Amino acid sequence: MPTETFEFQVEARQLLQLMIHSVYSNKDVFLRELVSNASDALDKLRLAALRDDLSDVDVSDLHIELEVDKEARTLTVRDNGIGMSYDEVTRLIGTIANSGTAKFLQELREAEDAAGADGLIGQFGVGFYSGFMVADEVTLVTRRAGETQGTRWTSRGEGTYTLETVEEAPQGTSVTLHLKPTDSENQLHDYTSAWKIREIVKRYSDFITWPVRLLPEPGEDGAEAGEPETLNSMKALWARPRDEVSDDEYHELYKHIAHDWREPLETIRLQAEGTFEYQALLFVPSHAPHDLFTQGYQRGVQLYVKRVFIMDDCEELLPPYLRFVKGVVDAQDLSLNVSREILQQDRHIRMIQRRLTKKVLATVKDLRTSAPERYATFWREFGPVLKEGLVTDSENRDAILAASSFATTHDADEPTTLQGYVERMKDGQKDIYFMTGESRRAIEDSPHMEAFRAKGVEVLLLTDAVDEVWVDAVGEYEGKPLRSVAKGEIDLDGDREEKTDAEKEQQDEEYAGLLGWMTEHLSEDVKEVRLSSRLTVSPACVVSDANELTPALENMYRAMGQEVPHAKRILELNPEHQLVKSLNRAYAEQQQDRSELTETADLLHALAVLAEGGRPKEPARFVKLVADRLERTL
Repeated sequence: MPTETFEFQVEARQLLQLMIHSVYSNKDVFLRELVSNASDALDKLRLAALRDDLSDVDVSDLHIELEVDKEARTLTVRDNGIGMSYDEVTRLIGTIANSGTAKFLQELREAEDAAGADGLIGQFGVGFYSGFMVADEVTLVTRRAGETQGTRWTSRGEGTYTLETVEEAPQGTSVTLHLKPTDSENQLHDYTSAWKIREIVKRYSDFITWPVRLLPEPGEDGAEAGEPETLNSMKALWARPRDEVSDDEYHELYKHIAHDWREPLETIRLQAEGTFEYQALLFVPSHAPHDLFTQGYQRGVQLYVKRVFIMDDCEELLPPYLRFVKGVVDAQDLSLNVSREILQQDRHIRMIQRRLTKKVLATVKDLRTSAPERYATFWREFGPVLKEGLVTDSENRDAILAASSFATTHDADEPTTLQGYVERMKDGQKDIYFMTGESRRAIEDSPHMEAFRAKGVEVLLLTDAVDEVWVDAVGEYEGKPLRSVAKGEIDLDGDREEKTDAEKEQQDEEYAGLLGWMTEHLSEDVKEVRLSSRLTVSPACVVSDANELTPALENMYRAMGQEVPHAKRILELNPEHQLVKSLNRAYAEQQQDRSELTETADLLHALAVLAEGGRPKEPARFVKLVADRLERTL
């Protein structure tokens, strides 16, 4: 097949230009990425051989080679792994199909410092292109294991690349970087220097399972001709004693596994001994990935069996609500031919999942007291996803609640636990009160909060979408019902000054006519109009019945494609508000014609809807009514 020339995609072209022309504080990351890619290729070949997909392929000496040519100023990273076919090169190297590339470009441009920009490379899976930071030209030669022909890919990063088929190519992949010239200010980045190569590999790739070998140049001091030097220890960190592993080593392993440039928030080690042995090394990230809540998010940890890599993203080892956790699990007694179907049914895997889940939740809970600042970071980044478990994992619901915290009216800066809320409950208070909404400010300004604020009754302020669901699934805590301040009738028991029975009866009789007429007039939108015990300042509010869905939950289900009937709300009036008193007096005395009473009732309902963040049924008519009323008052 003749050599063909292709153009990069627009985003790929933009990415290359940023890497070629931007100034980075740490160019060394390119070698980390290329070695990591080579390691992945070796893992894939070993797995394919174990599954008998490639029975005729030699896997006795899988390794990564680094070769330097000082005269030609080239650095080659070579592996004898799975390799790529012509079509795979076209799909994976010639273009950038990663859906996160646009976000990567944006964050790369906006990175506050050069070090931050460097780290973004691994985060978005574009590590191969990092070679253009140090090279004027990159050549890739690859042959997929089991195939007879190879493929050569070449580019100078200037908008085009070439592809051609080669008849003779070793199995695996080699990437040759034609390095840019160095100058007096750039000697620390001389990647033809053996000491520099050793430093980078030791720093970033010491934990790689496969040997990373540096081929000596003829006559190189300290090395015999023909004898490669292995640069990495190849020790599995999870199998080494804790006191023999530094935090930096753990952090580099995390960065390799998670493709993240930041350090992890927490490292979790677990070793199970007995009839079924396994080791786990888990990491809690310090930030949530941009695609954490998307359907295609790759979750799960790496699974090894007797230190042999089996699969990435093993979903069966942790529940979906812990999908942000990264790490490694190394089991001793699983079959090397294990498949995802087998994993779903394997009792040992289910046992590991239960143990890991409890360990992660206990670690998060302990962070709240041992490292409050790190816990605050965790909850800000992962609180919404952790609370999904309150809906889906009844077995661990108590542990999830113990690890959770919630914003509260008790303290504007310090969130609370449910246990803390219960300990502060007023005498005679039977319920744990909460309200859901888009933001803390929106909830605090809601009319539903007025009586609670006036009486000093604490309310949980829940602003995540999942909060609409889990409060119903949990229902109660330590025998105390979870009660929405925006649903049903509210009676603050001994915390409010009760009217006498005679005063209540008189008030009910006084407003009976108005309430009946407004219920009939607004029947298309509300099921009932009644007097409120939750309002102290606002004239009206709308509430849901105790057992009905809130509007936000209705919208959530509809967004997921589920049909739910629209539930009519209840309109509550504040009998102590002057507007409501005037409306009732006008209705009783018929001082206004019925059309003006109708307009006032419509305005009162629309104002209540607006106050909770909703939208009036007829916005244009509402605006006209308000304008007309304002005009008459001037």
